[in-house]
Amino acid sequence: MHIPRFFKHIDILIAAIAGFYIIQLFTAYSGVGISPDSIMYASTAESIYKHGNLITFNGTPLVFFPVFYPAFLSLSFLFGVNAVQAGPVINGLLFAVTIFLCGWILNRIKPAYILYKWAILIIIILSPALLEIFTYLWSETLFILLIMLFVVTLKQYLDKPVLKWLLLSAIVAALCCLTRYAGLVVIATGGLLILINRALPFSKRITHTLTFGFAGVLPLAVNILINSLSTGLATGTRKPSVTSFSENLYYFGTVICDWLGLNETARPYGPALSVFIIIALIAGFVFLAIKGIINNYQIICAAFAIIYSLFILIIATVSRFEQLSSRLLSPMFIPMLIGCTFWVPTVLARIKSPQRVWVSIVTILIMSGFLYNYILIDLKRYDDEFEYGVPGYTDDDWNKSEFVSFLKKHTHQYKSGLPVYSDADEAVYFFTGMQAKLVPHRYFTDDVKKFSQNKHYYLIWFNAMANPELIGLDDIRKQHQLKKLYEFEDGVVYEVWGK
Repeated sequence: MHIPRFFKHIDILIAAIAGFYIIQLFTAYSGVGISPDSIMYASTAESIYKHGNLITFNGTPLVFFPVFYPAFLSLSFLFGVNAVQAGPVINGLLFAVTIFLCGWILNRIKPAYILYKWAILIIIILSPALLEIFTYLWSETLFILLIMLFVVTLKQYLDKPVLKWLLLSAIVAALCCLTRYAGLVVIATGGLLILINRALPFSKRITHTLTFGFAGVLPLAVNILINSLSTGLATGTRKPSVTSFSENLYYFGTVICDWLGLNETARPYGPALSVFIIIALIAGFVFLAIKGIINNYQIICAAFAIIYSLFILIIATVSRFEQLSSRLLSPMFIPMLIGCTFWVPTVLARIKSPQRVWVSIVTILIMSGFLYNYILIDLKRYDDEFEYGVPGYTDDDWNKSEFVSFLKKHTHQYKSGLPVYSDADEAVYFFTGMQAKLVPHRYFTDDVKKFSQNKHYYLIWFNAMANPELIGLDDIRKQHQLKKLYEFEDGVVYEVWGK
């Protein structure tokens, strides 16, 4: 009997709806989590909609991030709400579509094994790593969806290496690059697989690789050129890394341990586990590539996970940014999950029926233990966020802050013409709509020297921030005289004069 296509996908539709609903649960108290990056995105989205430019909350053009995510968020204004207000629905929809795409991919992995598909979908839905990402207003939400869409379009190209699918893959890759600079990994993944696709003559492979690379990178190149012309900086101010490769590998390993639901006692083994996983992925990729089996979803996912892992480890060793975290590695979670487990249906299919039942039971028990840890982590997080809010500028530390309440009510207390500085300029903007300047990073000596030349200004200081990379109050007191105007438990407003 013919089964309508809708019913063939009913299980992944249910999974997608569940994903949307769980994001609404986690953000029900006070909306999506808001970090400094989130405010950068949201303010740029507002500028795009209202003024047609890329000016951020601090009055400078957006250069530290590419343009597509803020442009995407600006669509929320068409529905009468800003990006922060629309955040729960936006993230819920992005998570739902990501889950549906994953289910669509899993439906086409051969041999088909429904329990494997359901297990992977449940892991994605309950993954603490992904739930963290999709409860914040972060560009990784869109980036992860685009990566899975790229996997789909590239698979179509590898099946039918025609210009249509090549260009569609390049367009999706370009959007990845315009969402996060790490989207270059998508270009590298596509270029590698196109180049080793033996279904085409070598000359045509070269042509297709160059076409894909040019079309994929061109929009990002334009974005970077505009950045350079408007600010003199291609991708913002970048400093050399202060962490070694071995340190970054350790941080990478702790994230992998967290993803596996392991406790802190496993963290010393994290680097070795990470190396093992990367080597296993490389071995599997090389094995399939040698056999000429590259037109499947598994090898695309494995290739992306390998290249992204190496890219992050290398770039973190060369360039300075935040410590490697689950957020930074999250784009490879789903590809690594599929890349590391694709052999399960094949092995189960080759086992004879009586033994297959027992092997399946053992596999299910192992997976159940794995998911049990996930559920415990999710329940603990939900319990906290149901009463407190997603950590960040929308949680109760900020919602119920007397200092924040004061700042909201007294936005006109500052003398005209005097600059306002803060150790959290994004917080000043988010809560008051005022534009403040960030006190300089202590490592940018030219900025520190320029700041010390200020003769008269206001300083809004949030005690809870305590960012060691910024100059502190003790540093400021060495150069300036500070007078407390208003003091609260969690912050102070100073009027400052040069000595």
